[in-house]
Amino acid sequence: MRGIVEQLSRTDTLTFDCYGTLIEWKAGLAESLRSIFGPQDRSDELFDAYVEEEAAEESGSYQSYRRVLTATVGRLAKRFGWDVPAARCEMLAELLPRWKPFPDTNEALARLKKRFRLGVLSNIDRDLFAGTAKHFGVTLDFVITAQDVKAYKPNLAHFRQAIETHGGAEGLLHVAQSLYHDGAVARQVGIPFVWINRYGQINNTQVTPLAAYPDLRSLADAADAAGS
Repeated sequence: MRGIVEQLSRTDTLTFDCYGTLIEWKAGLAESLRSIFGPQDRSDELFDAYVEEEAAEESGSYQSYRRVLTATVGRLAKRFGWDVPAARCEMLAELLPRWKPFPDTNEALARLKKRFRLGVLSNIDRDLFAGTAKHFGVTLDFVITAQDVKAYKPNLAHFRQAIETHGGAEGLLHVAQSLYHDGAVARQVGIPFVWINRYGQINNTQVTPLAAYPDLRSLADAADAAGS
């Protein structure tokens, strides 16, 4: 606890992953997939397949996230042998901006905003994120998207852009749910990393977060302690 309090006391900018950290990504995606494919008795299998297929789609040359979403739905349909019209494949991009924040997100962001600049580093298009941003109770100081850097995390591009925007890594602290997409990369470029373990995962990676919390409210509590 002492380490994170000391770090927060010398931090002026917090950057966040969005979907899975601020936005309830799993619930939003699961509901969207039900809307596209209908109720499934293989929902867990479908969800895991989505994660695999999206990563495969992002691993090639850069394309917009809207296209990634559409192509991923098409990949799923092919994988499960479902006949899905092209128009339905495009639905996921339209549904994404409806995904809601976790219950603690807005309260925590409001508390953190009193002490820090807040930014988001996200694998998203700017127009899709604009819909998501309407759910937040604070105005973010900056947003760096995949569209801006023409790459998807865990590529280093988001983090390098954040360092350039901030004028160096000093004073930055990155906050995210994904050890793979965010944690390993943040530490690689010298940005301290806090793990928001929303889904109660076991850390089987080589990533050692500065601190781990089950939700964003707990980070806000630590920030309050650092400022007292």
